[in-house]
Amino acid sequence: AAYAVFQCGYTAGWGADGDHLKKEEEVKAALQCGATMITLDSSEMIDNTIAGLNEKELLVRYEQVDEKTRSFYEDLYKERTFTFGKLNLTLDTVSLMKDILIYGKALDYIQKIWETFPAFKADESFLEVSVDETATPTDPKSHLFIALELKRRGVHLKTLAPRFAGEFQKGIDYIGDLKQFEQELIIHETIALAHDYRLSVHSGSDKFSIFPLLAKHIGRPFHVKTAGTNWLEAMHVVALTDPSLYRRMHAHALARFKAATAFYVVTTDLSKIKPLDKVSDERLGDYLKDNNARQLLHITYGYLLQDKDEQGAYLFRDEFFALLAKEEELYRDLLAKHIGKHFELLGWKK
Repeated sequence: AAYAVFQCGYTAGWGADGDHLKKEEEVKAALQCGATMITLDSSEMIDNTIAGLNEKELLVRYEQVDEKTRSFYEDLYKERTFTFGKLNLTLDTVSLMKDILIYGKALDYIQKIWETFPAFKADESFLEVSVDETATPTDPKSHLFIALELKRRGVHLKTLAPRFAGEFQKGIDYIGDLKQFEQELIIHETIALAHDYRLSVHSGSDKFSIFPLLAKHIGRPFHVKTAGTNWLEAMHVVALTDPSLYRRMHAHALARFKAATAFYVVTTDLSKIKPLDKVSDERLGDYLKDNNARQLLHITYGYLLQDKDEQGAYLFRDEFFALLAKEEELYRDLLAKHIGKHFELLGWKK
């Protein structure tokens, strides 16, 4: 990517993201490499066992928190109403208990990372915080609690990624209630704007149905992660130009799919993917138009690039990258068309 900046003669601003880093040493390594943005994944510090508790069970867990900590948070937030224009949010007792239990350790960790690395305070690198790896969507009250706490602790985010309602599965459009998404988006953006950071939408590739809503309701910069779709367009190149390689990669993806599902939440139905022996070479590109096939190819990318044969040679990696180098112009054209659709629906114009 860095070489492409020079290759294309691009002279405007650009940067590099240390994406979904969880450990302090990972953040340190990324900053040393010159990353201009760090996406801090706090999922390992978020307690996903809390969301399903009833009120009695919640109280039992809450009372295990030391009294000093409980009193501190309660004095600050319990039953307080916060107003942002026409939006009024009250941090009621039950919501506050949940948020302290779910996000308390994550907030401590975010603060530690902020204070450990001077690059963030010096604006040499931007800090994005991801709280989207939770069992349930981020309640607006939870977002407000996180925003208030980070501000109190002196942590100045550039962007925050809540978990929005609906499903943001890899490689396909948004699944969910668009009206609910729109209503919650407006509230999340109101909170983010009031606390001077931007919203981030993770797994944003190909979520075409929500893009017009983002453009409509966010009248300032925001962040959409789209890296995964670049891989699928690369596989599109393979399907169009090297049928033999595509067939071998597709078959290996099928063999590796079950293992890959340990790392991704998808609703892929392999039985609905047309068998390879029923598809002519000329129609292989159609797989990239099928949601089930797109997810198959998307989530198995690591295996397709890293798996080796018995002699220790890569199964596909070298052949794959050699083909991309050969078909660079086609790859660029496919990317421009596909990413261009993202930009168009997001309201961005040259």
